[in-house]
Amino acid sequence: MGILIQYLTVVSAVVLAVQSQPSFLEYIERRLSAFEDRIAVWYDQTQRYSSEYREFKNRILALVDALDKEREEQTRNLELATSRIERIEREMDYLETKNPAPTCIEIEDTFIEKSVEKAEKKKVKHHRVIDCGEMIVSIKAMKIVKKLETNSGLWTRDLLSDSEKVYVFDGVSNDTIYEFARLRDLTDFSGLMKAKKIKLPYPWAGTGHLVYKGFLYYIRNEPEFQVIKFDLKNQTVADSAMFPAEQQIPVYSLTPFNYIDLAADEDGLWAIYATLENENHICLARLDPKTLDIEQMWDTPCPIENAENAFVICGTLYVVYNSKLRGRSRIQCVYDVNGIVTNEQAPLVYFPKRYGTHSSIKYSPAEKYLYAWDDGYQIIYRLTMKQKSEL
Repeated sequence: MGILIQYLTVVSAVVLAVQSQPSFLEYIERRLSAFEDRIAVWYDQTQRYSSEYREFKNRILALVDALDKEREEQTRNLELATSRIERIEREMDYLETKNPAPTCIEIEDTFIEKSVEKAEKKKVKHHRVIDCGEMIVSIKAMKIVKKLETNSGLWTRDLLSDSEKVYVFDGVSNDTIYEFARLRDLTDFSGLMKAKKIKLPYPWAGTGHLVYKGFLYYIRNEPEFQVIKFDLKNQTVADSAMFPAEQQIPVYSLTPFNYIDLAADEDGLWAIYATLENENHICLARLDPKTLDIEQMWDTPCPIENAENAFVICGTLYVVYNSKLRGRSRIQCVYDVNGIVTNEQAPLVYFPKRYGTHSSIKYSPAEKYLYAWDDGYQIIYRLTMKQKSEL
């Protein structure tokens, strides 16, 4: 009871003090009024910001909806284009079955040409006379010969020989190659079982090797890059040479396991390579097949970027390009060491089908064929040629 009386006494004293100080009361009222004004301003700003946010959200939703519709439209267009391309490829396959190219398995038709002697009326075997003033105009036809499990590899014949033997490099590094007595043995369902295994004295690296006039020319990568000349008949090393280029880099960005790619044409033996000194452009060198000496070297304007492989025909380098997303392969850069044809004059040549990336392409001068390995498929491309002077 005494505490309550003391509290009331204190409250009464405070009330009397406030009533006796009107200026203090006015101060409190002004502060409250200022607080109310600031609250009103904050409320108005909040309402405005909320309205602007709703408008912005509605605009974003409208844009997202429009983008979704545009994406659906583009997806439909892409699916339509894909279906049309597939239909065209099916039609091309159908036409090819109705009008097939001469089979690549028949030895009499593909690897040996026959002529009739006017005097004796007798058929004889001979090589086709090849005019080295020709260049590629288009891919005339293709034939899938086999499909092996290995995505990358090399298969070829002796590019300047009557031999029917076929050689397979399964993968991008090993010390053993496979030799088939004839093409029909490779196409057999038994895979590599019918092949003769040839163990090399040094392991090979990449897919830039070739068989030329009875010798296997292949690349060794240890301890440095070497070109090995191996006698296939005697199973011995006939010669070897260090490759003279320094600071070598992969010659094709899409097949980075290739540092030196050997090629053969009507004029001889070539090496395709790249170095840091040449600003990421492909280089070309001519080799002496007997001594492996470098006879001449060229810096070409063909870029390494998006290149997947290359080959040489009549002294002209053809570089095949693709994309990282694996589109249709195309010959997009041409370099003629004689300067007869420029890259602008050369036709843009597309390969007829897409699988993956050509890990190897080898040109056969005697047949005008390309032997290619594309995503595990062993393919033969027949070429349409034209005189350089007619371009």
